[in-house]
Amino acid sequence: MPESRHFVVIIGGAVSGSVAAEILAEAGMEIAVIEQNDRPYGKIEDGLPRWHVHQRQKEYEKINGRLKGTGISFVPRTKLGRDINFKDLTENWGASAVLLANGAWRDRPQRLEGAEDLLGRGFEYQNPFIYWFNHQHETGFSDRQIEVPDGAVILGGGLASIDCVKVCQIVNYQRAFQERGIEVDPVEIEKKGVAKLCEAHGIADPAELGVKGCTLVYRRRIQDMPLAQPAENATPEQMEKTFAARRKLLEIAQKKLLFHIQDQTLPTAFITRDGRVAGLKLVRTKVEGRKATPIPDSEHNLETALVISSIGSIPEKIPGVEMNGEVFAFKDWDLGVYDAEKGIFGVGNVVTGQGNIRKSLLHAQKVAAHLKDSYFRGALGAASAEAVKEHLAAKDPLPPDQVQRLRQRIQELQERVKYDDYEAWIKRVT
Repeated sequence: MPESRHFVVIIGGAVSGSVAAEILAEAGMEIAVIEQNDRPYGKIEDGLPRWHVHQRQKEYEKINGRLKGTGISFVPRTKLGRDINFKDLTENWGASAVLLANGAWRDRPQRLEGAEDLLGRGFEYQNPFIYWFNHQHETGFSDRQIEVPDGAVILGGGLASIDCVKVCQIVNYQRAFQERGIEVDPVEIEKKGVAKLCEAHGIADPAELGVKGCTLVYRRRIQDMPLAQPAENATPEQMEKTFAARRKLLEIAQKKLLFHIQDQTLPTAFITRDGRVAGLKLVRTKVEGRKATPIPDSEHNLETALVISSIGSIPEKIPGVEMNGEVFAFKDWDLGVYDAEKGIFGVGNVVTGQGNIRKSLLHAQKVAAHLKDSYFRGALGAASAEAVKEHLAAKDPLPPDQVQRLRQRIQELQERVKYDDYEAWIKRVT
């Protein structure tokens, strides 16, 4: 029988989930990390395009190191809302706390009329588009293929939007090189840029390849694109440096991959032909602060056979989880408190609503530290009176028999998917 201790269930094993697991396990708690996929890498694996080779491998190793830690049990191929009922988990399992670290996998809906009807017919969302690019070359890939014609349009302005732009350019330049009998790797195109590859293969001018290029459409100014983040409470001088960094990042990407930009431009409607996307109706905008207002008589059309919406990611809806619009109804967004009385918290992108690795990491560290220092008492030390008052949920460690019941639940879930050991499992599914 185990000793009295706290037992925390974490849903999601990627950056935020693994960081929270490590911090809480080091504080003496027992942790179960429940992961919907075979591998716990989340958007590191399926949100980053595959040219991020070194960053991806580095993050894989960090996540593996955390989840192999003492006191952490891993449960793969098990999804909240499908294999585990949220109400059952939070009301009947008897865990000390539940941390939702299941990320932001659903694309923010595109509000242009007819968007959902055009899915797969010249309109795509960022998350499935990047997933397709990462996996479409693999043997046995069973998802639908996505055609990427020259001249695609990407709606958005963040780092994920730039990734979508790069994918479009890489696919089309790779095709153009192949038509000349030249085989180039997608990673090589992104790393070296089109001009250098042309030079290496005796092509004097990239224009000779005949690629007209895709277009990034953003409603505000280039300097407003969230490609680099300012410091908290940034001074005007710091903001100017951030604006300059954003312009520089975009300039470098554009020089390497030769795409077009229409900033201060807002899409107003799809143009369709025979039930497929044939273009976009656009209008120029006037930017004042965060507000982008359409300019009268500035309407124009842009022909394209593919539009990719990259305007943000939000959490998937889970039966039983209360929503506040497009996100979970957290009572304290800063610390990810969903229901302190029941011990339900959120960490990372499921709270921030952003597929941003660094933001996910920082938020996970903040919430896990708060749980360790302010939510639990007993073996972890007394909670402050203010924290007890705020959360109304200071708890003693779970009795040994309750810990044992939780261990048994986790073991049954592991046996269901034939999981045995973390390293052996990762090797088997990689």
